[in-house]
Amino acid sequence: MATFSAFLDTLPDPNNPTNDYGQPSGTDGPGFKSIKFTSQAPIQVSRTNSGRVITRGIAGHKWGVSITYNPMTRDQFEPIYGFLLQRKGRLNPFYVQLPNQYTARDEDFATHVASNTPTNEFALTRGMDYMVQDGHSPSYSPKPGDMFTITDDYDSLHTKAYRVTRVMTSALYWAGLTGVDIPSDTTERGIYFTPNLQRDVAATQDIIYHRPKIRVILNKDIQEYSLGTNNLYTFSLNLEEAQA
Repeated sequence: MATFSAFLDTLPDPNNPTNDYGQPSGTDGPGFKSIKFTSQAPIQVSRTNSGRVITRGIAGHKWGVSITYNPMTRDQFEPIYGFLLQRKGRLNPFYVQLPNQYTARDEDFATHVASNTPTNEFALTRGMDYMVQDGHSPSYSPKPGDMFTITDDYDSLHTKAYRVTRVMTSALYWAGLTGVDIPSDTTERGIYFTPNLQRDVAATQDIIYHRPKIRVILNKDIQEYSLGTNNLYTFSLNLEEAQA
């Protein structure tokens, strides 16, 4: 008697196939017609009578993803809709991979991280927006716009996705960096990112650039589709990041 050990936990797409059993293999899911990607960081803004502006963050950051599909046949549509129904509305989170973030911007760096995993050099404190990473190729670097997640052996709840905003090397870095914040050799990179770290991170934890996933939930409990006279299904969905 055959068994399998895991159900697919990522929205089906061309890079995440599924089958009738719900396994992470089988038929490729349909691609997206369009994606709307949002960054939400609520800020309270006050302005004094003299014109001085005072700002402060009032809530945690989250990513938002809106996906629209081309009209689909039933065979294309049902695996997606069944996957979402199994989430029971907003009750159960899942993962989504964005096609434009599937690999890093630089082809050579993408190849490097497909078989090598950078790590953070030192322990990091919640709220930081900079880290030194080790294990990079001497020749290739991530670029602003690349996304990553962190796999912390000591904190399985750290599921936040981050986006690179600046990259420093040992050959060229901001003069304000001092001490351990300076990349010390050709395999280290100083990485600025957004949003700020949501949790503390122990030293030498894995930084995942290869096929990063965003943990999400549906933004409402009702999911609707339309079936046209051409017998094609019209469907879209809105997702928001959900940290563990």
